[in-house]
Amino acid sequence: MKAYINSFESFGTKDGPGIRFVLFLQGCPLRCRYCHNVDAWNLQHPNYIYTSEEILEEVNRVKVFLTGGITISGGEPLLQADFVKEFFQLCHKNGIHTALDTSGYIFTEKVKEVLEETDLVLLDLKHIDSEKYYDLTSVNLSPTLEFLEYLSKTQKDTWIRYVLVPGYTDDVEDLKRWAEYVSKYSNVKRVDILPFHQMAIYKWEKERKNYTLRDVLPPTKEAVRFAENIFLSYGLPVYTE
Repeated sequence: MKAYINSFESFGTKDGPGIRFVLFLQGCPLRCRYCHNVDAWNLQHPNYIYTSEEILEEVNRVKVFLTGGITISGGEPLLQADFVKEFFQLCHKNGIHTALDTSGYIFTEKVKEVLEETDLVLLDLKHIDSEKYYDLTSVNLSPTLEFLEYLSKTQKDTWIRYVLVPGYTDDVEDLKRWAEYVSKYSNVKRVDILPFHQMAIYKWEKERKNYTLRDVLPPTKEAVRFAENIFLSYGLPVYTE
């Protein structure tokens, strides 16, 4: 089975525990306003096409430096669920920890099979208000909430990530609602607040897509700390540097 791949990162430190090999798959049904991999949206235009075995060869070249394992991200990796399942099975045969970075938007029986081979889920819960979520992503929120409920039911270790975008995801009441909602899930082992940044503008320009957040400034350190404190007040395991 072959994967449509956007890019690789050999020494990732932000996508799961330890130093990890990160595989960014091509294709995504979401159209997030702040997407930093807009060049990964179209499934039919990958930069690479590899088999599971060929990717494992790439991993083995740097395996001595990997203290964590491998993470599959995107795009939305669950668009290629069959491949992810096969590759994670191969990873486990070779004693490699597996992590899946997903929006949770695709939730099918095949996805449940992928989760059986997944050691850790990194779930991007981008907003708690359904209308604001749709405005940010162009898709509905309910599949992601169902996905999170299933992760809880199966007690799958989960890290949840939240991008703090001034004017879009920093409303105090929304932050409180988000924190209250997430706090009921005991399988959530870590929460990361990721400050919005403008480092992907060049990708939007290259892809000739309409970037609507061009004038939005990154949140201040004080704004990030304020959001963290709200999450902490609800007992969430917020990771702070």
